Amino acid sequence: MTTLVCSSASHAAAPSRQAARYPSFSSYMRARQPVLLRTARSLTGNPSDAEDLLQTALAKTYVAWERIEDHRALDGYVRRALLNTRTSQWRKRKVDEFACEEMPEPDPVSGDDPAEQQALRDAMWRAIMRLPARQRAMVVLRYYEDLSEVQTAEVLGVSVGTVKSAVSRALGKLRDDAELGLVRK
Repeated sequence: MTTLVCSSASHAAAPSRQAARYPSFSSYMRARQPVLLRTARSLTGNPSDAEDLLQTALAKTYVAWERIEDHRALDGYVRRALLNTRTSQWRKRKVDEFACEEMPEPDPVSGDDPAEQQALRDAMWRAIMRLPARQRAMVVLRYYEDLSEVQTAEVLGVSVGTVKSAVSRALGKLRDDAELGLVRK
């Protein structure tokens, strides 16, 4: 929760009066802040907006602190400030909805069906698992871990040429895999 800071010009002119009444406001704020925050949350529905709303209402209360005669009614004053501030915010909001004759159709989702994409991924992984261990390791490092040919060769302790040829043979086997051919159609 953000601590309320108010530095208005009228209070700067009278530092002794401000020092005399600030502890009273401060103690009120510390004691009642959780209850008032719950009220603000019920008005906004969003914890961040509620904190901002409460801070604004408490700032208004601080400015009017000397004018409030009955300090037993402070909760009512702050709640009214919360409600008035929220109402002002609600009135100032920009409405982007307009009445129209026909309901607009949603944009069609581009791309394939997520179930088909998952079926293709599963089939691809099964095909990779059918590769010999060395080719499988190179394909996984190269394409799933996104390592370069040099990095793959370093990780496996082989030459770059070995990585190139083994990956080429593995990709050829994957292109010819019957199960992948069925899923891609």
